[in-house]
Amino acid sequence: MIKVVPRLATIAGGIALLASPLISKPSFAQAHSQMHHEQSADTDHAQMHHEQPAKKKLNAKRPVRNLHPASHENMEDHGAGHSGHEMKGFLGPYGMAREGSGTSWQPDNSPHEGIHAQYGEWMTMWHALFNGVYDNQGGPRGDTKAFISGMVMAMAERQVDASSFGFRAMLSPDPFMGASGYPLLLATGETADGRTPLVDRQHPHDLFMELAATYSYQFAKTSSVYLYAGLPGDPALGPSAFMHRISGLDNPEAPITHHWLDSTHISYGVLTAGVVLDTVKLEASTFRGREPDQRRYDIEAPKLDSYTARASWNPTRELSMQVSWGHLTSPEQLLPLVNENRLTASLSYTTPFNRGDLWATTLAWGRKYNLPGNTLDGYLAESELIFKNGVTLFARGERLQNDELLELGEVATGLAMTPQPVFTVSKVTAGGIYDFIRAQNMRFGVGALASRYGISDALKPEYGAPTSYMFFARLKIQ
Repeated sequence: MIKVVPRLATIAGGIALLASPLISKPSFAQAHSQMHHEQSADTDHAQMHHEQPAKKKLNAKRPVRNLHPASHENMEDHGAGHSGHEMKGFLGPYGMAREGSGTSWQPDNSPHEGIHAQYGEWMTMWHALFNGVYDNQGGPRGDTKAFISGMVMAMAERQVDASSFGFRAMLSPDPFMGASGYPLLLATGETADGRTPLVDRQHPHDLFMELAATYSYQFAKTSSVYLYAGLPGDPALGPSAFMHRISGLDNPEAPITHHWLDSTHISYGVLTAGVVLDTVKLEASTFRGREPDQRRYDIEAPKLDSYTARASWNPTRELSMQVSWGHLTSPEQLLPLVNENRLTASLSYTTPFNRGDLWATTLAWGRKYNLPGNTLDGYLAESELIFKNGVTLFARGERLQNDELLELGEVATGLAMTPQPVFTVSKVTAGGIYDFIRAQNMRFGVGALASRYGISDALKPEYGAPTSYMFFARLKIQ
C-alpha cells in the first residue's frame, strides 16, 4: 500500500494541474440537457435551424448564448416547458439530451454536459472526464493497480433546412494503463496478448472509441429518418454504454455485465439506419462482430458481418426503454468459430427533484446465446444521486451466469472450445464522490467505492470471500 502512495499523488497532481487553468477562467460551458443555443434573445429557434442569417465569417468562434441556467441545478424548471429551446438532436427533432452513446436513447431529463461554441454554421460541443484510480481487488485471485481512465468527446453539427449533418469523435486514455487493463473480479472478455483470455480483469478500451458521421432528415414535425456510420462506432444493440449512462457514469468501475449488455460500443465498422416517430425509434445496424484486438492504439479494418435491430421508446421525459437483438459473428478473437446471438432489454429513469438534485436509475437484462455453447443471462440494476452541493452517491447490483471464469491458460486459436461449466455469481457496489472544486465548466473531486460478491460454492476455493475497493480522483470538464 505504501508503494502506491507516490503513484496516487502523481495521478492526483496531474489531474489537478489539468484542472487549474479552468478554475478561474470563465467559460461558456453549459449542461447538455440545456443546450439552448439562441444567438440572441430575439432569435427564434426555428430561424436558427431553417433560415440563413446575414453573411458571417465562417471561421469566427463565438460562445453560445444561453437564456436558461447552465447546470442540472435547474433541470426541474427546465423539464417540460423549455424543450422547444433545446439544441436539436443529431438524429431527430428532439432535444439532444435524449441521445446517448452511438444512436441509443436515454431519458429526455438527462443532463448531457459540454462546452459549446459556434463556428459559422457549425455548432460544436466537447467534454472530458478523467479518473485517477487506485484499485484493490481482494481474495486469492485479486490484484492491485493504479491507473487513469476516462474519455474526451467532441461533436459538431450543422442544420441545413430539414437536414442535419453531424460528426463525433471520442478518445480514451485507457491504452496507457497497459494491455491487461485493470483488476476486476468476475469480469471476463477479450485478451491482452492475443493468446490468453482476460479473466478477473477489465480490458482497456481503444484509444479511438468513436469516429462517426450522422445524417438525418426531418420529414414531419416530430419525425425523421437517419443514417449513422462509424469507424469505430456503436451499433443498435443494448442500452447506452456504461460510461454514458447517467445512472453509472460517475462510477469508475466497469460493470461485470458489460459483455452481456453493451460491449459492442466500440465496433470497427458500423452502418445504422433508423426512423424516429415522435417518442419511438426503430433502427437496424450491420457491423463487425469481432471485438477489438489487443492492439489498442490503431484503427482496425472494417467488416460488416453482423447485424442487429433495436426499438426504443421514451413515453415521458423521465423514462427511456429499449429492446434489441443482434447476431455477432465470431466476437471473441480466441474463439473464432463461436458466434453469438444477444438479446437485451433495459429501462432508464431520470428525474430532477428538490430543485437542483438529480436521480437516475437503470435496470437491464442481457442474454448471450453462444453458438455453439451455453446460454447465459446477466442482470444489472444501478442508480445514482447527484446533489447540487457537490456530493454524488451511486450503487450497482449485478447477477450473471459466466462460463469463462475457469478458462485459464492459452486457448487453441481456431478451435471452438468444449462448453465450460456455468457459474452464477453476483456483485454489489456502493460509493460516492465529493467535488470540492466546482467551477462553471469543471469539477474536481475525490471518491471511493467498495464491492462485495456472491460466489458459488464451487468457486469459493478459487475466490474465497473477497471485498474490493477503489479510491479515485475525478476531473470533469463540462
